[in-house]
Amino acid sequence: MNSILRKPAFVSSIAVGVLLYAISGVFARSRGSIKLNEDAFAFAARLINDGHVIADHKGAWSGDRPSADQENEFIRLHGFGEYAKWHLSIDERYPENTKRRYKFPYGDFKSVHRCGLLAVKARAHRYGYIEIENAAAELEREIRKQPRINTDSHGFRNSSVLHPCKSVALTLPGR
Repeated sequence: MNSILRKPAFVSSIAVGVLLYAISGVFARSRGSIKLNEDAFAFAARLINDGHVIADHKGAWSGDRPSADQENEFIRLHGFGEYAKWHLSIDERYPENTKRRYKFPYGDFKSVHRCGLLAVKARAHRYGYIEIENAAAELEREIRKQPRINTDSHGFRNSSVLHPCKSVALTLPGR
């Protein structure tokens, strides 16, 4: 009787193991297809250095992120090459001239948003994209290093590039 009960349990455990192995293989392939967009990382670092930053607070990205219509208009005017610079990762499963290829946006096509980098960092951490998480963290650290100008428009050090934002603080909060 015991051997009869053990056989279905053994077969079930083997089936579960095979299923888990298959699922992990699919997950690993999809995770492996998403790579850091090094051009976008360098572009974001230049923008931060030049003062093109909105130092908004955590959670503001849902309101600050460009809409699908704004993305489409940007692509129409500037092309996918410029669109790609605003996304910290590339999903190699999709063709070059598609929006699906570019993931983890961090800005509004004018400035880097601190809240966008925080959102990138959180999502990348959640899904295990360590390289992208680290890149977003490094860019956020660069924002914190930027000296502040105490002005009414809450601009960054490059006084010719002042970006007012409803959620900008005079000093960047710590973590």
